Amino acid sequence: MHQQAGINLRLTREALGLSLRDVELASIKIAARHHNDEFALNLSRISEIETKGILPNIFKLYTLSIIFRMDVREITSWYGVDMMESASDLRLVEPQLTHLATQIKGVQEIRIPVRLDPSFDLRKTSNIGRMVEKWGTVPMAFLSQFADRNYSYGYIGSEDFTMYPLLMPGSFIQVDESRDKVVEGAWRSEFERPIFFVETREGYTCCWCSVRGDKITLQSHPLSPVGTRILNLNTEADVLGQVVGVAMQLTTNGNGQRAQKPRRELA
Repeated sequence: MHQQAGINLRLTREALGLSLRDVELASIKIAARHHNDEFALNLSRISEIETKGILPNIFKLYTLSIIFRMDVREITSWYGVDMMESASDLRLVEPQLTHLATQIKGVQEIRIPVRLDPSFDLRKTSNIGRMVEKWGTVPMAFLSQFADRNYSYGYIGSEDFTMYPLLMPGSFIQVDESRDKVVEGAWRSEFERPIFFVETREGYTCCWCSVRGDKITLQSHPLSPVGTRILNLNTEADVLGQVVGVAMQLTTNGNGQRAQKPRRELA
C-alpha cells in the first residue's frame, strides 16, 4: 500500500511539472516559515517516499499536501487512513462522560443516497438499503454510518403505527442484522424488550416478536391500533434484525406534519 502511495505522489508531482529539487526547495521554505525543520524534505527522502514506500511523518505529509495543492486527507487515504470514515469509527469508542464531539467538524464529504427508488412511499415502512438506487458524495457527516456492512436501515412509514408511541411514524431506524434470532426473556420494561425489523408478504414492519415452533407472533404496542399477527416463520415472515438505534421526531410525522393520534380499530 505504501508503495502505491509513493507512486501516486510521484505521478502528482510530475503532473504539476515539479522536479525533486523543486519539492525540496519548496519544503525548505515551508519549514522556515514554521520554524520547524521537520517540515523539510531533502532529495533522498523524497525519492525514498516515491520509490521505496517510506512513510512520511505528519509534518512531511502536510508539506507534500501544500506543495501538491492537495487536501492532506486525500494523501492519508492513499496510505490506508481514510478520514472520511472517522464519523463511523466514533461509535467504536464510547466514553462514559457526556462530551462535545469536535472530531467530525473536519469531515467535509461522505456518501449518502442521492437517488431513491421512485416507487418509495413515505406512508409505508421500508428498507432503506433496497430503495437506494445511487450513492453520491455530499457535505454531511455521520450519515457515513449507512455504509456499515453490519447494519441496515429502515424508515417507519407515516401510516405505520405498529409500535406507536414507542416508535413514531416517520422515524429512521438502525437494524443490527447479526441479531436476527428472536430471544425470549422477562423484560423489566418495554424499553428493554427487543424490537425487530420484519419483512412480510405485505411489506416491512417493526414490532415485538415471539416464536413458537414454526410460528412467529408479531406483537404491536398495547397503545397501537394495529392488531397482533401470527404468521409462518421464514415463509410468511423473515426477521431481518434487531432495532438498535432510532432517530425520530416527537411532534411531527414523516411528511413534516404534526402526527395525528391513531384511531383504534374495532375487531
